[in-house]
Amino acid sequence: MTSRNLLDALLPLVADLSREIDDRERYRRLLQTMRALFPCDAAALLRLDGDLLVPMAIDGLSGDTLGRRFRVAEHPRFAALLANAAPTRFPADSPLPDPYDGLVDGLNDAHGELEVHDCMGCALTVNGRPWGLVTLDALGAGRFDSVDMASLRAFADLAAATVNVAERIDGLSAAGEQERQRAEAYRLGLEESRGKRELIGQSPAHLQLMQEIRMAAPSDMTVLVTGETGTGKELVAHALHAASPRARKPMISLNCAALPDTLVESELFGHVRGAFSGAVADRRGKFEMADGGTLFLDEVGELPLAVQAKLLRVLQSGQLQRVGSDREHRVDVRLIAATNRDLADEVKQGRFRADFYHRLSVFPIRVPPLRERGRDVLLLAGFFLEENRARLGLSSLRLAADAQRALLDYAWPGNIRELEHLVGRSALRALAGHKTRPSILTLDAQALELHGQDGIAQTANQAATSAPSPAQAVNLRDALARYERELVGESLARNAGNLAAAARELGLDRANLARLAKRLGLK
Repeated sequence: MTSRNLLDALLPLVADLSREIDDRERYRRLLQTMRALFPCDAAALLRLDGDLLVPMAIDGLSGDTLGRRFRVAEHPRFAALLANAAPTRFPADSPLPDPYDGLVDGLNDAHGELEVHDCMGCALTVNGRPWGLVTLDALGAGRFDSVDMASLRAFADLAAATVNVAERIDGLSAAGEQERQRAEAYRLGLEESRGKRELIGQSPAHLQLMQEIRMAAPSDMTVLVTGETGTGKELVAHALHAASPRARKPMISLNCAALPDTLVESELFGHVRGAFSGAVADRRGKFEMADGGTLFLDEVGELPLAVQAKLLRVLQSGQLQRVGSDREHRVDVRLIAATNRDLADEVKQGRFRADFYHRLSVFPIRVPPLRERGRDVLLLAGFFLEENRARLGLSSLRLAADAQRALLDYAWPGNIRELEHLVGRSALRALAGHKTRPSILTLDAQALELHGQDGIAQTANQAATSAPSPAQAVNLRDALARYERELVGESLARNAGNLAAAARELGLDRANLARLAKRLGLK
């Protein structure tokens, strides 16, 4: 490659540095140019986030790669690239596994041609700190023999400048001391929650959710997070806390459905010694533990009416009394609540207090179901694939093309939680089906076994998209109650009345199943 050719290719990218362009488009152009300059089968830009490498943009890799989180310690090639300031190329016979084995687009599944045979990359430094990597991969050995490493270094410098511009533009949108503090609180929140799940997605529905989180997080408003089971409501609550000025303070969580009615009040407000049988010492409740921070009430729709009234008083006055005490305790708590119930309908049915509902829904946030998020299902699948790859000790765990299509076509009545369980179950079963342990394990559509759930998916999708009349809605609720009663009753019968075993079979929390069985009149 001549200096002239390199300059001609880089000039458009240099011009882009002075333009306001969406980050995704800026990074896409960067990788497109890199593939034109250095012919390869795949390229990627990855950001270093603690001990993880997060794909920011890909070109030539399977769609699920964007959802993967690569732990540096588990990928020696990435570790080697980060440790070397100069561009690094790995020999074709390198014993180090390639993180992209099985992930390059257009692989020949039938003939087992899944491995990358030529790989190189370069670390990126922004403002004197390690930022991440650019990587190039080719399926054929010797593809990079003619690559000038000095040219790759020059391109990496431009890539670092591109990242720097993108981050500066993002920083300008959060100008001002208050916004700087919020950004710092968000960073601290992320560091404290390192290793926990994150919100992943690029669909319009997901981006709208993230925008609402950014709007609500800096305030002290009470937030009501609604959405179907398995959509990630708890992750939204954690994101709200991490991006708030309270991020340095604790976030305390309570699952309102996991406690007997008699203990909910004590868990929330605390108790004094002798308040009831078994109260052998004074004990702080969740409100006092969350003082200065955030209290997250999951499944708030399960709270008894009497407790709702006492909660309303605390939210209005900031004062509470421990069970068995007349002494007032003042608390400063930001409340986030979540539910999969339609609380407005619960109010109409007399099962939820109207005043408490309006106090909770100051800033409502709806978490979209997975069926509304398009190709996000592949990104989320990639996240779970990488988790299970590490858990099973594989070099690569990938989806065949027909498996990707099956994931996109399915309606996901159980949402992200169903996807997580499906990936883990399918990987384990597929691995058990091999007589010798493979380094690359491919999941095809048959391994996912989604065909047997089509009827359930279609029913869920129709129920979600239809709008029945009030009379039909009553009939629908009755039909759903009958179906729940039949499903739960059969599971309890199969498990000889063992609640824990039935809960595992149904994918429910044991306490939730106990409440459901009680509501359905099952013993």
